[in-house]
Amino acid sequence: MGIWLLRRVGQVIPTLLILSILIFGLQQLMPGDPAVILAGEERGDPAVLAQIRAELGLDRPIYRQYAIWMSKVLTGDFGFSWRIRVPVSELILAKLPVTFQLASMAFVIAILIGVPLGILSAVRKDTPADWAANGIALFGISTPNFWLGIMMILLFSVELGWLPPSGYVPLTEDPVQSLATTIMPAFVLGTGVASVLMRHTRAAMLTALSQDYVRTARAKGLKERVVVWKHALRNALIPVITLGAIEFGRLLAGAVLTEQIFTIPGFGKLIVDAVFNRDYPVVQGVVLATALIFVLLSLVADMLYMAINPRLRNA
Repeated sequence: MGIWLLRRVGQVIPTLLILSILIFGLQQLMPGDPAVILAGEERGDPAVLAQIRAELGLDRPIYRQYAIWMSKVLTGDFGFSWRIRVPVSELILAKLPVTFQLASMAFVIAILIGVPLGILSAVRKDTPADWAANGIALFGISTPNFWLGIMMILLFSVELGWLPPSGYVPLTEDPVQSLATTIMPAFVLGTGVASVLMRHTRAAMLTALSQDYVRTARAKGLKERVVVWKHALRNALIPVITLGAIEFGRLLAGAVLTEQIFTIPGFGKLIVDAVFNRDYPVVQGVVLATALIFVLLSLVADMLYMAINPRLRNA
């Protein structure tokens, strides 16, 4: 296990290096000049623009800019925001708990809806229960998040007055109010992920239920509940875990539209503001942090494989 873990960590390092090159290089293709935006009313003065480019290092070759940035990143320094002069690491640490709470709530909702519906649909294949579960999944996949968010605000905030329409309260300040402000955006995000999880769980369960070991378990007289939950589901969860890790990483990357609709100050809003303001250090830091999260989630998913299916430990 230790050797496998070291091997996987060794694979992570070149992956992050390549991603950092792509993040830095592709960002240079963005239209517009950051110096012009930062100069404000003095954007027409060439001397001011030259001074800003010199202070930010924009007058240096791209490879030197990357080398300087990467050397600082390796020490944990993501630089300063050009716009508000705040360390990028502070911005990430301030926004990450917000997005993590929202993503975690959405993921829990997705699991509670998607996995049971997928199991039910597979076990009750070609029955009304199967058709209903597939209908729910189709609705979740095809419904735009912004439309569902607006409809939920109209119903639960405007008409019924049960929940606040927007805003965010940290969990440490007021847990009840924090849940009240995040339950609607979490449900909006969770329904789409639940639909995807349901379809994959159904497909994986149908494959598992058709295997020889399941037929053998039934031939031995085991109860159907034991066959489904102990034998079929355990093997069917392996592809679902992979999908779950990807979807959770996508939620952590920031749901831009949902955060805008509910005014949630998370990763999504941070990256949008940084792109519009040509705030390169913030864009680079947030995207690199997101890539690191995806890589770590992939590693966690691999470890869960081994916990669920011990045969993979010797593979």
